[in-house]
Amino acid sequence: MSDLKLPIEGECRCGKVRIRISAPPMLTMACHCTGCQRMSASAFSLSVAIPSAGFEVIAGETVIGGLHGDMSKHHHCDWCKSWMFTRIEPDMGFVNVRPTMLEDTGWFTPFIETYTSEKLPWVTTPAEHSFATFPEMSAYGDLIAGFARTKATG
Repeated sequence: MSDLKLPIEGECRCGKVRIRISAPPMLTMACHCTGCQRMSASAFSLSVAIPSAGFEVIAGETVIGGLHGDMSKHHHCDWCKSWMFTRIEPDMGFVNVRPTMLEDTGWFTPFIETYTSEKLPWVTTPAEHSFATFPEMSAYGDLIAGFARTKATG
């Protein structure tokens, strides 16, 4: 696994939408919920929580697709329909970016996995923490601190 070098850029499949990350990740995740399975056409989706101030769209514009909720909105390229990131409104201080959109993915390993209650029976990940649904909000402080310690020690 390589270290994440910042800033890092990425793009959708067709390249019309480009993003830049300039702040270290807060947390890395795999979500096994059936919604993510359907959105990604895979066994789970991957996310990296980036501080809001350290994330920007640098080219193109996204459209809302998938989840159109009052709080969570999935952002996609309007041309190729790549699911690029998720924003929560009002801003909770982070953006969940699909790490597979980034130029380098060798650094990514999920630290937590969520919705294991809906995971496909043959799926395993190297995540250090597993949750049947989402962790309680009160657990995120310790998870973020644990992720920071893990990344600091390699």
